[in-house]
Amino acid sequence: MVLLAAGASLLVAELRDGGSPDAQEAAAPLSVSKGGTAPTRINQIYKRVASGVVNIQARQSGGAATGSGFVVDGKGTIVTNDHVVENAKSVRVRFDDAGTAIRARVLGTDPSSDLAVLRVDPRSGVKLRPLTLADSKGVEVGDNVIAIGYPLGLDRTATAGIVSGLGRTIQAPNQFSIDNVIQTDAPINPGNSGGPLLDDRGRVIGVNSQIATAGSQGNVGIGFAVPSNSVRDVVPRLERGQQIERAYLGVQTSAVPGRPGARVGKVNPGGPAERAGLRAGSGVTGAGGDIITKVDGDVITSPDDLGAAVSGRKPGERVQVEIERGGQRQTLTATLGKRPSGSGASSNASP
Repeated sequence: MVLLAAGASLLVAELRDGGSPDAQEAAAPLSVSKGGTAPTRINQIYKRVASGVVNIQARQSGGAATGSGFVVDGKGTIVTNDHVVENAKSVRVRFDDAGTAIRARVLGTDPSSDLAVLRVDPRSGVKLRPLTLADSKGVEVGDNVIAIGYPLGLDRTATAGIVSGLGRTIQAPNQFSIDNVIQTDAPINPGNSGGPLLDDRGRVIGVNSQIATAGSQGNVGIGFAVPSNSVRDVVPRLERGQQIERAYLGVQTSAVPGRPGARVGKVNPGGPAERAGLRAGSGVTGAGGDIITKVDGDVITSPDDLGAAVSGRKPGERVQVEIERGGQRQTLTATLGKRPSGSGASSNASP
């Protein structure tokens, strides 16, 4: 320690006096290997699509929310998550890291899919770079993916990984279920919400929406994206000002240990299930409640299956609900209602 400090003092003194040739040579920068690295697929995709990914700033009564979004056409249409702009008094969008945020109008929101559509004035001087949507039915586990967004208050950021799972179910902002969600290990953090999950052709396969935190606040290697086919279905309707109506049975269910089916733990008062005669069980597990085994011939092995069977139908449809009650099989007829749009449902809401 003493020798190093003394050496440093001596070097400073020599440099102040003009320095010796030996000292000047010692201060020269280290040599480098010239030339860059070979371009990667991720480099190419990022350069091509990054300008189509935007930062979203939503002012709300209780503060502000920030997230990400992406352009889908030359009219200034932007897709993001419902929970990014939920109850926003005003929304502004920034198209590049150094740019000024411009005003955006909320065309429509769909809490059940956690999707929202914004519109900016294409004459505002921003350069619109629409991203292309892929058919999410073609996505497979192991596919390479890239997530682009604005996580943790940082400027535009890219992360990469693979599709690590398919057919997942997550909870929507209105406490109902979103089915057929894409799972990825590409790092996603708060602020990535609403940004695109891209395949290795630069096409959008999903909208980054949630992460599994395992009790922490950051990424633990599991993120979830609403599939692009939901975007393809929902966005055109929201652009036209339509409300998205989904079918509703009005039950809360749980898995049946050791066997297939969805056990009814609660029947919502006045709902389609109550009118059809479905009965709920008691306690946390719903012991004694009806076990739903089929809906119009679709086999129900779990509550997720029930959600998919109901959400794939329209309000007003009559369905045959096969159940087991007290060891006996029965078939009840239910007329599906319209799913409530608000977030007043319980945290265990089912179709």
